[in-house]
Amino acid sequence: MTTENMITANITTATKQKKRLNDNHSNAQNKLMLVVDKLSIANTLGVPLVDKLTYELRQGQTLAIVGESGSGKSIASLALLGLLPDSLTVTGDVQLADVTGMVTLPVANNKARNAALRSIRGQRIGMVFQEPMTALNPLHTVGKQIAESLHLSGVAKKQWREKSIALLNDVNINDPADKLNRYPHELSGGQRQRVMIAMALAQQPDILIADEPTTALDVTLQHEILELLDNLKRQHNMAMILISHDLNLVRRYSDDVIVMRQGHTIEQGQTAAVFSQPKADYTRSLIKQDFGQALSLLDDESQLPTVLQVSNLQVQFPIEKSLFGGTKRWFDAVKNVDMMLQKGQALGIVGESGSGKTTIALALSQLLSNQARVSGHIMVNGQDITALSKRDLRTFRSQIQMVFQDPFASINPRMTVMQIVEEGLLVQGVNKAERQQAVMDSLATVHLPLAFAQRYPHELSGGQRQRVALARALIMRPSLLILDEPTSALDSTTQVTVVSLLREIQEKLQVSYVFISHDLKVVRALCQHMMVIKDGVCIESGRSEDVFNNPKHPYAQQLLQASVI
Repeated sequence: MTTENMITANITTATKQKKRLNDNHSNAQNKLMLVVDKLSIANTLGVPLVDKLTYELRQGQTLAIVGESGSGKSIASLALLGLLPDSLTVTGDVQLADVTGMVTLPVANNKARNAALRSIRGQRIGMVFQEPMTALNPLHTVGKQIAESLHLSGVAKKQWREKSIALLNDVNINDPADKLNRYPHELSGGQRQRVMIAMALAQQPDILIADEPTTALDVTLQHEILELLDNLKRQHNMAMILISHDLNLVRRYSDDVIVMRQGHTIEQGQTAAVFSQPKADYTRSLIKQDFGQALSLLDDESQLPTVLQVSNLQVQFPIEKSLFGGTKRWFDAVKNVDMMLQKGQALGIVGESGSGKTTIALALSQLLSNQARVSGHIMVNGQDITALSKRDLRTFRSQIQMVFQDPFASINPRMTVMQIVEEGLLVQGVNKAERQQAVMDSLATVHLPLAFAQRYPHELSGGQRQRVALARALIMRPSLLILDEPTSALDSTTQVTVVSLLREIQEKLQVSYVFISHDLKVVRALCQHMMVIKDGVCIESGRSEDVFNNPKHPYAQQLLQASVI
């Protein structure tokens, strides 16, 4: 028998015996499930991306792997399932529990690996990916995608609907029968993440890998999802590998932690011990995560000119059409919101997913679809922009710029940094020499080297791409900058750097910010004023320190409490 056939036979046998292994779980608590010994990954140039990663994972245990972008935490887990490109060189020893002991999994890139791991993927080791909107198929309903996982696990077709509803109930989705007929874009971020978890659980894996499962979620949802994963782990007798860039977030939900940086293991041990006595400076910096303090307020704010004044802002979206094409019912996304912002100050808008934060940002920048019904007054530098014609608005728009949540989606991948940043000036008819000088000045403002001007977005890190998006907005010299979750997709170290940069720009250029975020630490470090939104209504507002120190509304108290857990 060839080596390939022997490996395949061993793993197939282990898969067939999985039921017996599950039956023994209740009698084998803390059983060794996975051993990773000196796992190393290198690129084509021989540069190590992961260097001799070693750990053990036991049944019922949650192991957190934490580090900034590029630390190697995600690719180290993808290597276990053979999901890395063939251009990478993978070495080391990986062993998975079998009823007879431990079976060796192939990690080297060869034909034998894919054939051997086919029965492991999903069935023995499940995975919840970071971004459910890209991991889920937008062309298929939730029911069809869960049924695919059930089919792979051998569930009879007549049981698919019943099992799918049971899985959605397990992950606490309301009205699961209705959600089966929905497409991914019709669900909220938290619901999509729960669907991903349900699909992973459909094949009843022994080990669940959760890769940044809370990155784009608000603070209350983050704890809900991690609490859910923790409960499901116990119910299904699984072990879990939790990958995150937020060391403080995993503190409550992991038993052991590995801190990685640039492929190396910086620190490793029990979570409680690492937090109480961190040995490495890098670990201490991740725990502390010092964003600094917001710029101080003037005693008399009335001396400052008003940049933004909003009164009775309402936004409605159509939810039911009549027989003749008119709208029968409207959904109130934003209800009677008022706000005021002076020059050089920042207003933070916080709230859970679906509260209306981004809708407010799009209304302020006049970027809502024609189907939306907007009422109220939006005054920018004394001009009511809701009364402007399309032509006048196009001219006025340079005073209001927006930086979006995902820089990779909001900038053109086919354009160089120079072309991206200068685009606004090009539309205004500015000559080439002035455009190039303005781009250089703008890149210098966001602390990007001039050599980056000829690079493409895919050649930059997440933090660098966000700086490019910021430079593109600042080159128009706006008086109002709207930032919609600009740090949510960044690791903690990069978040600190970007917040520090935004504070520096605010002080230097006296730009006013409307800053939308679910990260309350970032809001406190940058914004002088804040407002809390729930179901489209402003339930609390005031100076940031006043709201943080003495929140009055029960929801604001709950939100602030969740941020410090």
